[in-house]
Amino acid sequence: MFRSKHAIVLALAITPIISVPAFAEILTFSVDLSSASNPSATGTLEASFDTDTSILSWTITYQGLTGPAVAAHYHGPAQIGENAGVLVPLEGDLSAPITGEATLSGEIVANLVDGLLYLNIHTGANPGGEIRGQLVLAPAM
Repeated sequence: MFRSKHAIVLALAITPIISVPAFAEILTFSVDLSSASNPSATGTLEASFDTDTSILSWTITYQGLTGPAVAAHYHGPAQIGENAGVLVPLEGDLSAPITGEATLSGEIVANLVDGLLYLNIHTGANPGGEIRGQLVLAPAM
């Protein structure tokens, strides 16, 4: 009896440690896309980042570009208005709306959380990028 009583106490003591799940946080981003060279070009980026899986998911809408999107990328690290290299290219059909997801590495995650990534959509007339927006965490509701 003594032995089983200790086994039950031990089992109850460690159960909370074993059964407590890790809670993922979903970070959300709502970004206005704009253009310095084409005031008619506008758009939005709605994105979410799952801290448990490191997956960034997005939906991008835009209108008013000078032509079809020929490339789109997440760039960084960069402050608002600065330029940086490509970190995450968007693959597939780039006509609006663009949906997709990517698993981010640790350094890119840190840049995302610090507000140092931006989305840039490129066109033939603006190969350096026609429309862009900085990913900054949406305020908590």
